[in-house]
Amino acid sequence: MKKEKFLRNIAETAYNVGFGAKKHFATYDISLKAPGLISFTSFAFGIFALIFNDLNIKAISATFLVLGISGIYISMYESRRAEYAHNGKVLTDLFNDLKRLYYEASESGSISEEFKDELKRIDKEYTNISCPHQMIFSNWYAHYKFFWEQQIDWIDEQLKFSFLRDKIPLSFSFTLMTSVVVVLLYSSPLTKYLCANLLK
Repeated sequence: MKKEKFLRNIAETAYNVGFGAKKHFATYDISLKAPGLISFTSFAFGIFALIFNDLNIKAISATFLVLGISGIYISMYESRRAEYAHNGKVLTDLFNDLKRLYYEASESGSISEEFKDELKRIDKEYTNISCPHQMIFSNWYAHYKFFWEQQIDWIDEQLKFSFLRDKIPLSFSFTLMTSVVVVLLYSSPLTKYLCANLLK
């Protein structure tokens, strides 16, 4: 195998392993912090709703009801929280092994069987330890933790990440664009005029 191809293989595996580690940590963080945040926000809203009548509207109340239901969904991951944290740590160790392997292979004149065996071992261990079920929105959070918090210049050297295609989740971009369109349509005078006339 050519050295350039082997280095790219390491970078691709490192992306999968590193992103997988961040996704496990994201699920762990959300399951740990979200229930308390939801409870605090709902409690604070309930107190302010007693003082300010403007907060007693159905839309806001429905929003907090949905948040309460999401707390039930999040609590389903509570029993496996330690597993997600453990797997995230193991995957981070594998990521660091790949980084070391990348620099060793870069400085080596040729790719030895030892290097190839090490890459196979890491890839197999990654496959065995990864949990397929991750929490909703963990993908968005993992994108932030991987691309914006972690040093990945050595991976980018091979994979050439682009901002919109790689660093921003597609589902986030779609959700954002849809929200903007809905807000623009809802607030536009033409939409208000059409709705007012169609409802007559």
